[in-house]
Amino acid sequence: MTVKIMVVEDEARMRDLIKMYMQKEGYQVVETGNGKEALTKLEKQKFDLIILDIMMPEMDGLTVCKEIRKKSDVPIIMVTAKGEEFDKVLGFELGADDYVVKPFGMRELVARVRALLRRAGEAAKRSDTMDTKEVIEYPGLKINLVSRQVLVNKQELVLTPKEYDLLVYFSKNPGKVFTREQLLEFVWGYDFFGDLRTVDTHVKKIREKLRNCGETHYINTVWGVGYKFEVGQWS
Repeated sequence: MTVKIMVVEDEARMRDLIKMYMQKEGYQVVETGNGKEALTKLEKQKFDLIILDIMMPEMDGLTVCKEIRKKSDVPIIMVTAKGEEFDKVLGFELGADDYVVKPFGMRELVARVRALLRRAGEAAKRSDTMDTKEVIEYPGLKINLVSRQVLVNKQELVLTPKEYDLLVYFSKNPGKVFTREQLLEFVWGYDFFGDLRTVDTHVKKIREKLRNCGETHYINTVWGVGYKFEVGQWS
């Protein structure tokens, strides 16, 4: 089946260049020059990946990313001309999967697209082979690996795709201490080049949402090392 990619970029020359390289890879490309139109297209069509520029008129890429994540887990690569750490961290917090900074080489972008599609495909295969009743369950916590529903004290926990992936990874490895580097490698992918504070940002968000459901444990900090999933404290 042909992979369909949406390119959201207000610069026509850049949009055309990205489209040309993606088509060379055999991908079907749908393009748009603004965020509002991108959201409209997403409601009518299914995409396998979105390349999303941050700086756009009408609606910036960060806002578009946030809106997409309310309805879809589609992989998103953010494109920024700033290269500022704030943009990167905020982008990951809102649900972006990867980023490139202008100016960038098209080879790099193609490599990131391939890697992200590969990871998404592997995740889908794992989901397809799971027993429909497969869950991860601890006192106060229940994760359905097929529906991706998370319940904490019988309340549904609404997570971004990457927050969900991180919580699942922790819950599958109770008591094990992970460094930030390990979590970036295992959860984001070995070819991900994100800042280590990306992990801290996601852990902070998960903790805030857990507290809203009446829980203060689950993911604990191991000072000077990283984080671990604490089962023993849930008595």
